[in-house]
Amino acid sequence: MLKRGSSVSAIVGLLLAFAVPAAAQAATEALVNTGSPPTPFPQNKQNEPTVAIDPLDPSVAIAGSNDEIDEPQCGGNECPFAQGIGNSGVYLSFNGGTSWTQPTYAGYSGRFGVGSGASGCTGCGPGPIGTLPNYFEHRLVSDGDPVVDFGPTPGPSGDFSWSNGSRAYYANLTSNFNTRRKDFTFKGFEAIAVSHVDDVAAAVAGDESAWSDPAIVSSQKQSSATFSDKEDLSADNAATSPFFGNVYVCYSRFQSAGSEPVKINVTRSTDGGDRWSKPVHLSPAHNSPGAGGRQGCAVETDSQGTVYVAWEDTVHHQGVFLLKRSFDGGVTFERKALAIADVTDVGIFDGVRSISFDGIAGARTGSFPSLDIANGTPLGVGAPDTLAVGWSDGSAGLNHEQALVQLSDDQGETWSGPTAVEESGDRPDFAFLGISPDGEDVYVVYDGFLDPFRDNTTAPRRFQGVLRHGDVTGTALSNVSTLDRGAIGDGRASSANALIDEFIGDYNTVAATNGGAIAVFNDARNALVCPAINAFRQAIVDGTAGAAPAPGTDCPDTFGNTDIFSSAAADPTP
Repeated sequence: MLKRGSSVSAIVGLLLAFAVPAAAQAATEALVNTGSPPTPFPQNKQNEPTVAIDPLDPSVAIAGSNDEIDEPQCGGNECPFAQGIGNSGVYLSFNGGTSWTQPTYAGYSGRFGVGSGASGCTGCGPGPIGTLPNYFEHRLVSDGDPVVDFGPTPGPSGDFSWSNGSRAYYANLTSNFNTRRKDFTFKGFEAIAVSHVDDVAAAVAGDESAWSDPAIVSSQKQSSATFSDKEDLSADNAATSPFFGNVYVCYSRFQSAGSEPVKINVTRSTDGGDRWSKPVHLSPAHNSPGAGGRQGCAVETDSQGTVYVAWEDTVHHQGVFLLKRSFDGGVTFERKALAIADVTDVGIFDGVRSISFDGIAGARTGSFPSLDIANGTPLGVGAPDTLAVGWSDGSAGLNHEQALVQLSDDQGETWSGPTAVEESGDRPDFAFLGISPDGEDVYVVYDGFLDPFRDNTTAPRRFQGVLRHGDVTGTALSNVSTLDRGAIGDGRASSANALIDEFIGDYNTVAATNGGAIAVFNDARNALVCPAINAFRQAIVDGTAGAAPAPGTDCPDTFGNTDIFSSAAADPTP
């Protein structure tokens, strides 16, 4: 980490020294959630990973996930999310993703408790946590759906410069610690909060004071029924930008306890994440009757400070990715949205809960947009500002899903046709991308399912994390190849806390430098399938289910042990 007073030449020298992640010449996999136990369920359950690389020193990376390390163990067949327990895991690497450390902090913990009822816990209280600190002290709960990014640190007078060092931001959902309305810190069921840290060495050593207090960014004008969800965060980290140092958060604001109508909102901070503006509404709350709604936003900035927000919407009953831009640092956004692409959500109705990817009572899924921009971070000079959008698409039909990528070199006005980048034989779920700051490389990570959609719970549902790379020339993608395939796991070994279906999350993430990338993905290599749970899920589908099995006595010890793995790789075509 650079200290105040470092010169631009020192910054350039450091960038040259660390142009490639320390994983270097071959893809290197590593367990990210190093603090979580292999058993019991649900303490062994992690999903929805996020990762960011420090632009000043690419050997430094931060990751997050939904991490249930602090939840109580199941009380028989009751495995609730206990009230007050945080779920936003924190992990840091100082060798380019070759290994990770999960620090331990103090907070409100259920590690030694037992779950009961809908959200109860016997034995929960102050204790060790492996999740974001400083929430319990402010009567808040870190609720997962994490997003991380790096930006410049503000100086004593509030000015932003890379000479001040790097600041890591961590956005996540948050709820009130108490369920009684008189004790609420904010109105509504869920809000979006952002923490930040400058001294990552102190943070990894377990110093919770290295982290800021959480700042609630979505609470303005929230009602008692508001549920803010599916956020994304981006720091303006190109020094050529007139809004260098700004931080932006977009999110879906459900107006009625997690159901439609829903708006896409965006808010900004100009002081390093402490204070946030009133949200700007980018979409109406709902479409015409029966036309569907919107979800899943992504926000990024280019080297000139233009802010881009993309989201999945519905137009004339067709799924579509829309894009809006701001040219004044997020104060206002253009009225008319640009269309990026038509999209068909992956998954099929399975009779249990909405849509799933791998089979009946399977893992839920979706086709949210992944957005990244070649903005030349950290200096921004000479950046091509190529926009890249990626997603998992089901337009080719069930069992023929694709991972698609589109590129734009004119600020999103026009886009290349979609390029399929999945490896032959893969059914790609949760396909997310990153583009290198110089715009020469695209990396795509996804969970590759190897079996067709299952209409039973007895046949295997194999999947593995996959990292792919392609060269970029203008808006053309070529030389697409595989850099890594993780170990194979079985989706049936994952579980929602209610036990009725699987759960491997909604996201993967990949962060790119000019020399390589670090990807993080959902993984079930260390989880064992539970025959009793399989039978229970089949009975739910058949309408004959009785009481759920008890994971602690009716299943293998490592049932539900989904992990986050990283894959660090060098650019194969430098």
